[in-house]
Amino acid sequence: MNELNLFSIFISGMIINNIVLIWFIGLCSFLRVSVSLEASTGMGIAIIFVTTISSAVSWIVYNYLLKPYNLEFLKIIVFVLFIALFIQLVAMFIKKNIPGLLKSSGNYFTLITANCVMLAVAFLQAEYRFNFIQSLVFSLGISCGFALAVILFVSIRERLELAPVPKALKGYPLSFFIAALMSLAFMGFRGLFGL
Repeated sequence: MNELNLFSIFISGMIINNIVLIWFIGLCSFLRVSVSLEASTGMGIAIIFVTTISSAVSWIVYNYLLKPYNLEFLKIIVFVLFIALFIQLVAMFIKKNIPGLLKSSGNYFTLITANCVMLAVAFLQAEYRFNFIQSLVFSLGISCGFALAVILFVSIRERLELAPVPKALKGYPLSFFIAALMSLAFMGFRGLFGL
């Protein structure tokens, strides 16, 4: 495994196959948290941390417990269990150290527990048969891609607050237009590195 391979896995997860803008997974937290730059950045950091750690543990459990004993049918339960465990740990840390983030994101921070981004990463690394290092790089790329997308999205959204947008398009209609245009822009990276 060379560095270009790891780099291409990271770029593929972050930009070429962006989990939100290309696969449209995790849109509920993406749209809800994208109201302020502070909340978006905090959610992005939390997703990077939790996704990377939970996918590392999920990879170990899948490859050393479920696969050898032909218990692969339990992967949904196991993946959800580990993701929920790490989300609760992060939520307790944020509640104690950064209470403003929890308040600004509202009840949707608890939705991160069932966030399909982390579950998709766990399933994809099992499907792609990555080794441990490749799965860490892949999960880091996917979660950084989520953070990048949500921060870019909120930046555009905040700029358009001052623009003369027709009243009928304000709110979610404008958000969907922005997300669609960002998705088209990210699709332009398809074929990069042959991925």
